[in-house]
Amino acid sequence: MKLRLASIFGLTFGLLSVANAVSYSSLEERMSQGEMHATGLDKLSAAELKSLNDWLQSHSTGTLTKAHAVEETFYPEASDKVTVNDQIDGQFTGWRGKTTFKLKNGQEWQQAESGTGCLNYHTADAKVTIKPMLMGSWLLYVDNTDCNLRVKRLK
Repeated sequence: MKLRLASIFGLTFGLLSVANAVSYSSLEERMSQGEMHATGLDKLSAAELKSLNDWLQSHSTGTLTKAHAVEETFYPEASDKVTVNDQIDGQFTGWRGKTTFKLKNGQEWQQAESGTGCLNYHTADAKVTIKPMLMGSWLLYVDNTDCNLRVKRLK
């Protein structure tokens, strides 16, 4: 177990060192719920997870040049990485499998990781924020909940 955690932290530290020079994203933003569970990080308290995120950010060795190269590779156009703030068109009832989220602006986003989540939240026209992440991935946050999910754009 310790060896597995050490490997995961090593990989996470390496990825974060490249990304940190441009902007830092927490482990929760970078890892799916399944990855958080598989690594045991979901068992940490909020304070422990914050301490780990702070430590990873402060011990990053990435350079702006490396981070810029990663950004250019995965986001060739700056307009491709704009945060989306909108509302789900209709009822938000969580996600199951490959749930599609239709936004009022006409965009459609689909669940990009397996599993179910936030099934206990039922909200009409829920406000969402969708942020670009490293390597072309996107993270959907549902306002006023603790729900976030990796998504991909369909339309």
